[in-house]
Amino acid sequence: MLELAILGFLYEAPLHGYELRKRITALTGHVRPVAESTLYPAIKRLEKSGLLARTTEPGSVAAPRHVLTLTDEGRQALRHRLAEPAQRDISDENRWFTVLAFLRHLEDPAAQATVLRRRLAFLEEPSSFFYEDDRPLRAEELNDPFRRGILTIARATSRAELTWLRTTLDSLEGSGATG
Repeated sequence: MLELAILGFLYEAPLHGYELRKRITALTGHVRPVAESTLYPAIKRLEKSGLLARTTEPGSVAAPRHVLTLTDEGRQALRHRLAEPAQRDISDENRWFTVLAFLRHLEDPAAQATVLRRRLAFLEEPSSFFYEDDRPLRAEELNDPFRRGILTIARATSRAELTWLRTTLDSLEGSGATG
């Protein structure tokens, strides 16, 4: 997801590494802080793959700054990753939020709707954090107030997201999306 976030933020504007790190941290930092030791190797991999370009600008007070720009191949790669996210990008909430943060860059409403439908299908599957044999347990079936709390919070979050997904899909389909 780090590479997706790098591509997504650079799709919006060229940035130097420090600014890019701040933006990624704002998006994912509370869950997965971004260390320089993780960010800069990812940038180098993307640059080596031809998805990013680096230019040097004179610094206003300090040393010259390296500004990162998305190449045409990088723009294509971002759109591809958004159009065809891996299943774990759909099912893992933190990864999903990263996809969702940049889904607007996939300009075709039908393609956006396809991705949202995948998330909708995932959320509509019966599931739980706790099971009895293979049967998902509901909050009302648990005596443990803390586990019941987890399921109650998850249910409320899922209901809110389901409502948003259905409303957004209706809107996208009204703008010409098909599927």
